[in-house]
Amino acid sequence: MIALLKVRRILIKYFIDLRWHSILLAIAFYFAASWILLSLSGETDITHSDNFIYWIVVTASTVGYGDFSPTTVQGKYITALLIIPFGLSLFGLVIGRIAALVSHRWRRGVKGLKSLDYQKHILVIGWNGHRTLQLIRLLLKEVQDSQSDQKIALCVKADIENPFPDTIGFVKTTSFSNLQDMQRAAIGEASCIIIDNPDDDITMTTALFCSQQNPDAHTIAYFKDEQLGSLLKSHCPNVESMPSVAVEMLAKSAMDPGSSILHKQLLDSNSGMTQFSIRYDDNNSTTFEALFHKFKHEYQATLIGLAPNGPENIQVNPDLDHQVQSGTTLYYIAAQRIQQVNWQ
Repeated sequence: MIALLKVRRILIKYFIDLRWHSILLAIAFYFAASWILLSLSGETDITHSDNFIYWIVVTASTVGYGDFSPTTVQGKYITALLIIPFGLSLFGLVIGRIAALVSHRWRRGVKGLKSLDYQKHILVIGWNGHRTLQLIRLLLKEVQDSQSDQKIALCVKADIENPFPDTIGFVKTTSFSNLQDMQRAAIGEASCIIIDNPDDDITMTTALFCSQQNPDAHTIAYFKDEQLGSLLKSHCPNVESMPSVAVEMLAKSAMDPGSSILHKQLLDSNSGMTQFSIRYDDNNSTTFEALFHKFKHEYQATLIGLAPNGPENIQVNPDLDHQVQSGTTLYYIAAQRIQQVNWQ
C-alpha cells in the first residue's frame, strides 16, 4: 500500500510538470492503449468506431451514462483498474491546466502586463487616486450615454491593479516615454489621450511623447501650472492644455454663491443638466437664434456657445443674428446627449 502511494505521488508530480505536447502524447497513448486492451478483451460494442470516443470521454470524466459498459470480466477489470484511474487523472490535469492558463492570462491583464488590441479608444495616462477613478466613471457614463462601443484604457506607473478589471483595459509601465510599454497601451491607435499626473513635469514630457507617437489623437493634458500649459501649446498646437480653475471658481463663488455647484453640475454626467457638443452639418448657413429655438423647443436643450474654427475659438453666448456655417461645433446644455438632429 505504501509503495502504491509513493508511485501515485511520483506520477502526480510527473503529470504536473508535463508540457502541453507531452500531455497530448499521453492522451493519445491512453486512447490507443485503452482501445487495444478492450479489443483484446472482446468488448466489440465499446471499441466500435462510432462508440469508442464517446464512451471513453464519458468514462474518463466519471459522468457514466451507462448506455455502454464492459460486458466481459477482462473488460471490467481493465476499465476499473486502468481506464478510469488514468483517464480521471488526465481529465483533471487538462481541466486544471486550462483553468490555470485562463487565470494566469486574467491576472496578467489585471496587473497591466498584457498588450491591448484596441482601436479608436480613450487612453487615460497617469494615476491620481480617487480623482482618476472619478474621471474613468465619468468617461464610462459618457460612452454609455452616447451609445458608443468606444473602449477606455488606463496606463499607470503606480503599483496598483486594474481598478475596473471587467470594464477597461489596463497597462502598467515603467515610464510614460517607454515606447515598448506604451505600445502595449495601443497609444498609436488611440483617438483621445488624457494625461493627468500629480507632477506637471511628467505631464509635460508625456504630452510631448504622445504628440510625437500619435499626432492625430485629441490629446488633453492637465496642468496645475498654467504657464507650463502655454509652453506645451507653443510646441504642440494640437494638444489641448487643461489648466486648473480652482482659484477662478473660488473668486466666482465669492461674488456669486453657488457658482461652483452650478459648474460641477454642468460637467457631472451622473446628475442634473450636463454640457455636450454637436457638429452642425447642414450645407446651408443659419442664425444662432434659429438653432437656439430649435434646440429648446424640439430637444429641451439650451445652446450656450459655438466654435466655428476649432475649440480654440469658442464663442460663448453669441449674438442671435450670428451666422452659423456648416462644420461649426455647437455647445449645449441638456439632460442627456442628443444623438441626431434634423437640421432641416
